[in-house]
Amino acid sequence: MSVKLHVVSIPIPHGANVIIGRSHFIKTVEDVYEVLVTSVPGIKFGIAFNEASGKRLVRYEGNDEELVKASIEAALKIGAGHTFVLFIRNAYPINVLNQLKQVQEIVSLYVATANPIEVIVAETDQGRTIIGVVDGYTPLGVESAEDKAERREFLRKIGYKF
Repeated sequence: MSVKLHVVSIPIPHGANVIIGRSHFIKTVEDVYEVLVTSVPGIKFGIAFNEASGKRLVRYEGNDEELVKASIEAALKIGAGHTFVLFIRNAYPINVLNQLKQVQEIVSLYVATANPIEVIVAETDQGRTIIGVVDGYTPLGVESAEDKAERREFLRKIGYKF
């Protein structure tokens, strides 16, 4: 038995965020669709889910053609069963993460970001699985007092703090 490791780069469409997770049931795309449209008015998204048995199809839904296409392409590149890729616009992951965590069939979330990502995939004779996700880049230092003030100002500017 052997294991091959792959680093899969996932392009993120302009202005979008990505959420990648693991789920266990075919109704994932429909349940996630319902969560998204009832959580954030005007959210745009595409979700693709890799079945792990049966027909082993990439199941998909969404309300934005570009994001649906991107989610299907990313799910195929990753190739791991029971994995879903969700791209969103007009919302941030923080707006939907708690609701996604409440979806009965979602097992875990690997990443939620707008940063460039690389998915580390292990492949055996049976199939593929996600080992982890590289989110963004390595830190360059520790924030200064000026950086702290800038962070706090930014959070207030975008309405996440008062």
